[in-house]
Amino acid sequence: MTTNPTTNASSTATPVRAGRRAWTALGVLMLPLLLVSMDVSVLYFATPAISADLRPSGTQQLWIFDIYGFVLAGLLMTMGSLGDRVGSRRLLLMGAAAFGGASLLAAYADSAETLIAARAVLGIGGATLMPSTMALLRTMFTDPAQRAKAIGLWSGVMTGGIALGSVMSGVLVEHFWWGSVFLVNLPAMALLLVLGPVLLPESKNPAPGRFDWLSVPLSLAAVLPVIYGLKEITSEGWHPQYVLCITVGLLFAALFAHRQRTGTSPLIPPALFRGHGFTPALVLTLVCAFGMMGSAVFTTQYLQSVLGKSPLEAALWSLLPSVLIGIAGPVATQLVQRGVHRGYVVAAGFAVSAVGYGLLSLVGTDSLWLVLAAAGVLACGAVMVLSQLTDLAMSGAPVERAGTASSLLETGTEFGGALGMAVLGSIGTALYRHGMPETAPTESRETLGGALAEAAHVPGRAGASLLATAREAFTSGMQGAAIAGAVILALAAAGAAVTLRRIEVGQK
Repeated sequence: MTTNPTTNASSTATPVRAGRRAWTALGVLMLPLLLVSMDVSVLYFATPAISADLRPSGTQQLWIFDIYGFVLAGLLMTMGSLGDRVGSRRLLLMGAAAFGGASLLAAYADSAETLIAARAVLGIGGATLMPSTMALLRTMFTDPAQRAKAIGLWSGVMTGGIALGSVMSGVLVEHFWWGSVFLVNLPAMALLLVLGPVLLPESKNPAPGRFDWLSVPLSLAAVLPVIYGLKEITSEGWHPQYVLCITVGLLFAALFAHRQRTGTSPLIPPALFRGHGFTPALVLTLVCAFGMMGSAVFTTQYLQSVLGKSPLEAALWSLLPSVLIGIAGPVATQLVQRGVHRGYVVAAGFAVSAVGYGLLSLVGTDSLWLVLAAAGVLACGAVMVLSQLTDLAMSGAPVERAGTASSLLETGTEFGGALGMAVLGSIGTALYRHGMPETAPTESRETLGGALAEAAHVPGRAGASLLATAREAFTSGMQGAAIAGAVILALAAAGAAVTLRRIEVGQK
């Protein structure tokens, strides 16, 4: 049996095929990755119980939901760079301890403030776990074919965890108390802390240079305002304060980029972007996340508010498309390994997702199976794209910069997802408002949720008519946004085929 490569091996060292130990270690790494992705959606069905128990204010309830994602997105680049310096395994184990401790604190929180603080620490832990798992994967699998398979599995677990989180929260809250949604993290983190030192190699930069502490607040000031502004635009519209927030973030992003170009020991080395295929992989990853998350704004509302499913029913139905996700990554990997150019596989993945949006544009007000098929096709295409782009980016990054490279990909995914929800959500909202009559109550002309609330207080045929009109308007808005999404992903397919066609299959 072959042993794992040493952690400080150069990215140009002869590839060594990983043995059973490395694949076992990958299985251990999948558990925290699954839980970190699940924590994005794990509070969906726990919110009513939390509200009844802790009685948070409206603002506190928003922070309970949002603080995890904000901290996670804001610290990814910092933690990726830090892992390259102190060691990805060490940072992973520290993050697992923090994630486990914060999960315990959140489960038994007796106030909204405590829960918010615990969710913030969970975000810090998540920011250490995500880039560290990919960096260690890059270290353990130096053989291109094996690495491609491992990254395909990584992408499927990452995508499936978000859907699984909402379902698990519904099941747990129905049978236990709301804190149980956090306690499920503890066994996996304990297993990682026990087996990690035994199975996982260390991975770090042997000559990292001085850590650029000033870049940390600059990166936070660049990421957080943009993510916040895009998120608020999705729900509140293009108000000036949110546009200003995004503008401020972009200004700090320019300052951050300038410091990385001119600093002696930058947090994000500019040379990383000159790596073979890294920059196009990063840009296309952002576009893929745009498409993947942009559709989620509509499908979740459609299942609940148009078809009238309960939250748990909607979550269970939404799991059905996930059945196909598990095979999409391995299929894409097999195509590349059998000689199909990676650029064409990525282009095909974007085309498949575009077809998913095309199916979504055909959905009516009673099209359960069509919307599930659309979601499944779209997700399969996205996993095909993400598995290949991640492999391309990590193959082009030096082993000693694997944490930094992974954190950039994850940050791009966060930006792309937020942008997709904002842009496609705004298109859908505009078409919804256009489809509502001027005589409808003001609140019902703003959102479908407002129309549902209004209809509940309007008796007889008038309420039923308002509800039917609102559902029709929402479906029309979803159709329009789906057409826009299909066009964007079709253009991405063409761009991927052109941009990546010179990148050889399996080349580092």
